[in-house]
Amino acid sequence: MAVVTVRNLPDETHRAIKVRAAHHGRSTEAEIRAILDEAVRPADRVKVGSALAALRAKFGGVDLDVTRDPAPTEAAKFE
Repeated sequence: MAVVTVRNLPDETHRAIKVRAAHHGRSTEAEIRAILDEAVRPADRVKVGSALAALRAKFGGVDLDVTRDPAPTEAAKFE
C-alpha cells in the first residue's frame, strides 16, 4: 500500500481535520484517507457494470441457449 506525505499543511487545516475526525469517531489519518477516497471515488459515480446492466434492462437483452457439447475434446498436438 502506498504512503503519502503532505508537506506545508496549514495548522488551521490540520486542526479542522482533527475536529472532523473526532466528529466521525476515527483517527486523523483515517479521516484523511476517507476524504481522499471520497474525492477521487465519489458515491454518485457511474460504475461500468451498473451502466451495462441498466442498458440491458432498457433494451431487454438477449437470451442465449448455451449448451455444452458432451463429446470429449482432443488433446493439443505440439509437433
